Amino acid sequence: MTSPRSKYSAEFKAEAVKLVLEQNQTQTEVSRNLKISNQTLSNWITRARHGKVPSISSHNLETVTLEAEVKKLKKALAVAEMERDILKKATAFFAKDTMRGTHS
Repeated sequence: MTSPRSKYSAEFKAEAVKLVLEQNQTQTEVSRNLKISNQTLSNWITRARHGKVPSISSHNLETVTLEAEVKKLKKALAVAEMERDILKKATAFFAKDTMRGTHS
């Protein structure tokens, strides 16, 4: 029976490790931004320190960093759009209520 664990490419692992070891981002921040377990990232870092993670180009590292930033921005955009929609509905509700009060 195979395990239900998700598989990450060697490149993805190496890029995540580089974010922590070379870009001075915290392990918690990287795991949260890349949506991976903090323990999984810790395991990758340990292996990297023992020379078991392949090296990658700086171009690929930049790609992973940008992908993490895109995820964070998409989440922020979704929140902003939800807040905007709530404000639109509230504005319409109070405008309608105000109109009823002036016709009395």
